[in-house]
Amino acid sequence: MVERRNRITESYEIQRIRSGGQSAACGPLVARIAPNQTDPPRNRYTVIAGKKVGKAHDRNRCKRLTREAARLLDPDLQQGYDVVIWLRGGVDEMTGLDVARHALREIARKARLIGSGT
Repeated sequence: MVERRNRITESYEIQRIRSGGQSAACGPLVARIAPNQTDPPRNRYTVIAGKKVGKAHDRNRCKRLTREAARLLDPDLQQGYDVVIWLRGGVDEMTGLDVARHALREIARKARLIGSGT
């Protein structure tokens, strides 16, 4: 899981990122990415799943997989960004951690957040 200090929890922060962030998508995930002012620089994440994803237990599972994939990918990324991730596919598309990791890595590549050598 993404550490709690690295989570975006306030709705006004999510709205700021939604309105001004750079967008990237891959498979079942869409992300908006915007620079933040944390000191020292670190990435912060939030995962949003609407009711189209499925029942509550399906949404929670998909969100857990996505947060874990973000935690594993974070050390390879440039720091200093807020990332809002939307789930647009259900459990039929988000079949496991490998799918979430691949989608997030592709989103980071499109947004040019992957550090050199990765």
